[in-house]
Amino acid sequence: MGKGGESIPDEEWERFLREAEAGTKGAPEEPSARARMVARRLREETDRPEPWRSHQRVRRQGGKGWYAIGLLVAVALLVVALDPGRVAGWFGGGGGESAPLAVESKRPDQPPPPEAAAQRPTMEEPFRGSPAAQWGDGTAGIGLPEARATGWMSKGQVAQALEKTRDFLTASSLDPGVLRGEQPRKAIALINPHQQDVQDYLATAFRAPSQENDPLLLFSRFEKTKVRLVGDVVKTRGRITYQEGKRGAVEVTTDVTYVYPVVRTAAGSDEVARTIARREVVMSWDDPAEIIVEPGTFSLVSYKVDTTNGGCDTFSGYLTPKFSTERAASRPGDGPEVDPYDRSTSMETRMRKAGDAGCGTATRS
Repeated sequence: MGKGGESIPDEEWERFLREAEAGTKGAPEEPSARARMVARRLREETDRPEPWRSHQRVRRQGGKGWYAIGLLVAVALLVVALDPGRVAGWFGGGGGESAPLAVESKRPDQPPPPEAAAQRPTMEEPFRGSPAAQWGDGTAGIGLPEARATGWMSKGQVAQALEKTRDFLTASSLDPGVLRGEQPRKAIALINPHQQDVQDYLATAFRAPSQENDPLLLFSRFEKTKVRLVGDVVKTRGRITYQEGKRGAVEVTTDVTYVYPVVRTAAGSDEVARTIARREVVMSWDDPAEIIVEPGTFSLVSYKVDTTNGGCDTFSGYLTPKFSTERAASRPGDGPEVDPYDRSTSMETRMRKAGDAGCGTATRS
């Protein structure tokens, strides 16, 4: 890793890929992160909000989602009659922006309230009609806990590990260059180079992306010749937690939902679509006396991802959002319906319910 978190030069990047494919000595004695890699995709139904990504596929007939939404709308109308001020607060009534939510400090007990279906995103308001309108911008939406001495680390070392963890989230899922399809070199520089299974995955994922070796499991990338971000804001909501792990390591868990508004790059395009990715990454900041590790790097323990409107049954190495004309021509998803903004369910539970079913359907975007 370059000094001060600088990106890896091209020559070093190519050397990294060659060495990763050839193998390195002294792999850490850690569980295989690849063995605990899980992803899930949701397909979008015609005229429906957007799809999810996954290796654990879900299968269930659609249709119930609209019934549920209709019921929620009916309830909302009743609440409007009883307490219009409260509903105005939900949707930022009066034309002004809704007040931003406090940073998430624990798992919520319910999903965000439904937004008005008629509120479609625009170039000027790309998060219009979405709960993400009240979320934080970039890392501002990711809760960072107070540091305390844990495992082999002092309070100060834990604080540094948490900051570097957030640096990884920035470099993997928020960095403008990476979002344009560039290599996530700063993020990769933070991963323990001695964790051979992960290095093999990284070396393969960018040269020959596939269902098994998909860079989108850890990184958000769009193909810049096809789509671009609307503005420079990515909305986020999530938190970072930690505990003592194996051999005195500090095990850090990140659970963050990212919302990316995009538009086609073709001249004159102004239809805004949103891609939503929820990632849970568990990393181990290992004791160098116990595990072979380079200073300032972590070992991956597990990683899971759900992606909405990022492509279903496509493994190009890029998120591939669909727009209205493409959605109208696509077949409905045959998996279960999921609210991509619902953070009240853990990723473990969501993946377990998904099972081996196919691409599901998101109830909103």
